[in-house]
Amino acid sequence: MEAEQKRFDSGDLPSLRRILCEQGLLSRPDGSASWMQGDTSVTAGVYGPSEVKVSKEIYDKATLEVLLRPKVGLPGVYERSREQMIKKTCEAVILGTLHPRSSITVVLQVVTDAGSLLASCLNATCVALMDAGLPLGSLFCGMTCAVDVHGNITLDPTAKQEKEAQAVLTFAIESIEKKVLMSTTKGTCSVEQLQQCIVAAQRAADTVFQFYRDAAHRKYSKW
Repeated sequence: MEAEQKRFDSGDLPSLRRILCEQGLLSRPDGSASWMQGDTSVTAGVYGPSEVKVSKEIYDKATLEVLLRPKVGLPGVYERSREQMIKKTCEAVILGTLHPRSSITVVLQVVTDAGSLLASCLNATCVALMDAGLPLGSLFCGMTCAVDVHGNITLDPTAKQEKEAQAVLTFAIESIEKKVLMSTTKGTCSVEQLQQCIVAAQRAADTVFQFYRDAAHRKYSKW
């Protein structure tokens, strides 16, 4: 029964691949989560707030560090750029001023990459932050859109769809006003297509935020 409370399955979602989430699966981090979206799987662990090195100390807020580990090999330029995107997104929502001169570390391990990896990393990070009980100004989620040569938009694309797409866009959406906290684009698209992708991502974000709520309710509800 305890395993059932930690694990939550979205079932079939409109426009999105099936989501499976498990919280608190790791014992050493203060918060952890396993996020599977389709065949893409990411595990996240959150450590802190804890003591920080003097060289990294910030006197008025917590020092945030994000580490992204690939499935095989050592982190490269790709992982470093994704780390910065996730870090900027987290800094926008974590109330770090409540924990000055401390350290918060997010460690992400890619298990499988079958498309929409950055979005899955963002979602895994948010659920892990919730599991750690860190103060957040809002929740956030990642959403990836692929634009094909005909201008059609596909939400939550697979690796094959990303490869065939003319442009792949990933957004971080916050939960209160659906503002875009972060965006990245690979390929080329028109301004109109960009706006269409943002609107589609904001609408699909409601589904993910509802999934967050249902997963948290299931975990903490009494049987």
